[in-house]
Amino acid sequence: MAVNNIEPNQTEVESLSAVVIRFVGDSGDGMQLTGTQFTDTSAMFGNDVATFPNYPAEIRAPQGSLYGVSGFQVHIGSIEISTPGDDLDLLVAMNPAGLKTNLHAVKAGHTIIVDIDAFSKKNLQKAEYESNPLEDGSLENYRVIEVSMTSMTKESLKDMGLDNKSITRSKNMFALGMVYWMYDREMDHTLNFFNQKFKYKPEVAEANAKVLKAGFFYAETLELIPNAYKISPSEMQSGTYRIVNGNTATAWGFLAAAEKSGLELFLGSYPITPATDILHELVKHKNFGVKAFQAEDEIAGVTSAIGASFAGDLAITTTSGPGLALKGEAIGLALMTELPLVIVNVQRGGPSTGLPTKTEQSDLLQAMYGRNGESPVIVIAASTPSDCFDYAYIAAKLTLEHMTPVILLTDGYIANGSEPWRIKSINDMPEIKTKIIDERSETWHPYDRDNETLSRNWAIPGSAGLEHRVGGLEKDKITGNVSYIPDNHEYMTNIRAEKVKRVENYIPDLQAEYNEEGDLLVIGWGGTYGSLHSAVRRLDSKGYKIGHAHFHYLNPFPKNTAEVLSKFKKIIICELNKGQLATILKGRFAEHEYIQYNKVMGLPFSVTDLTEKFKNLLKEN
Repeated sequence: MAVNNIEPNQTEVESLSAVVIRFVGDSGDGMQLTGTQFTDTSAMFGNDVATFPNYPAEIRAPQGSLYGVSGFQVHIGSIEISTPGDDLDLLVAMNPAGLKTNLHAVKAGHTIIVDIDAFSKKNLQKAEYESNPLEDGSLENYRVIEVSMTSMTKESLKDMGLDNKSITRSKNMFALGMVYWMYDREMDHTLNFFNQKFKYKPEVAEANAKVLKAGFFYAETLELIPNAYKISPSEMQSGTYRIVNGNTATAWGFLAAAEKSGLELFLGSYPITPATDILHELVKHKNFGVKAFQAEDEIAGVTSAIGASFAGDLAITTTSGPGLALKGEAIGLALMTELPLVIVNVQRGGPSTGLPTKTEQSDLLQAMYGRNGESPVIVIAASTPSDCFDYAYIAAKLTLEHMTPVILLTDGYIANGSEPWRIKSINDMPEIKTKIIDERSETWHPYDRDNETLSRNWAIPGSAGLEHRVGGLEKDKITGNVSYIPDNHEYMTNIRAEKVKRVENYIPDLQAEYNEEGDLLVIGWGGTYGSLHSAVRRLDSKGYKIGHAHFHYLNPFPKNTAEVLSKFKKIIICELNKGQLATILKGRFAEHEYIQYNKVMGLPFSVTDLTEKFKNLLKEN
């Protein structure tokens, strides 16, 4: 092992409030597993945590290529952690391609750990290096720790009788062991994980454990790493926590809603990145009455859910942008029949296949308008991995109580990212009142409506006396029979729109964080919350009159939206698209001027860039 730019000395322990670490390598190097284990261990220690997995779209990109790099970033701290962080305190690079594509994110003077066994001439060429960066002085501004990870992994396992491929695949655990020592982490959680995951392959569990310990003790005994770091546990609200990613939290939110409403849960879905893990999670819970159906295509997925809704289930379908486009006609059918249905759209970069594994807020306008005819639906958005649980529950509540489809928008960033989630009791969740009727009255009609919500009743097939027709043709406003009467069509078009508008009476007001009036209002929606919150918090602490209003309810908007907008001199709308919410706000609240800040790189916002942008706008006042 060699260490550049530092002198060997006695190890010192330095206390930090937070640290940002990124593990990078080939997609087969186990970077996602490595990052997840470090995250889980830190969370069990009591740190606040946020993560950002970032991996290539190809199932197996060419080994050593720049576009085949897989990464996992984790931000841990004793303070509030709202994002996975911007600049890195530590980069662990398992090959030259990982170093080249991630070096720009490392803070000057901070640490890079590399596996020098991977820095062969062939791998350097694949990474498009003209010279070896470990030798040409290009890394002189960083603390570089060179480790023969592959060689030492092989040495640790030479008596195990494993094949070379199995041995090499364990090298990520050597890196993890070193990082555990550097940041004062215990190995127990990961050792227990090996025993559980490989309980039928004890030799694999033993091999990984050996390599993990080898990396830990190697870092400890050589004393060539000049600092070990300690990050104390964070102060969090009392309760039971677990680390959860957005897709898992979404699945659990629907489970809770099914339990609260007394309905069985049906998922009709076609696998698509990055939404598929919702299907994977729900299929595990048949004991809760979940019926999970993997359809042959997107259209079959949504139409099976409509059928389940007609039969009386809490019905959902999951997809991403391309699938939402395919589901458009069927969503119109659910709207026309006025049946409850939740469509989860985990957004990714587009158009077309676009960037399947990268994040983007690319589908707001499609969610709002991507159907034929006049067809408004409720649109809401989750903003963090943990609150995906809350908004999945809310989506179910809204669709069941208002008898119209709900589109729930998340995105790849929060769907795959994770953070601590305080486990909730079903008893603490708000009540869900369905519109199911089980007895016919003398005056019953299929399209009888609640006077307040305008939602129609929900008559389940097989209920004596409640037989009625449904379908995609326009319906008579009372009987539900097919109607071509012009006045009836206009009435039904208006009533479906008004039903969605009246949802504003059942959702919370828009809140401006930090300052309710002032010089600059920062507007965002969905998964940009953490970055915007952090940037506004930073400037508020310095005395700037800045506020942050984050939209979770996008159709309809909260009733007090105009009032909130009117209290600030300037308004900036920040989106990971070219201005879709800005387009809507300009149309609905045209009396205001809006500044736009947009990014479409498949990456979340940088808190540093946001802070600089907001500061410049504030200085202009």
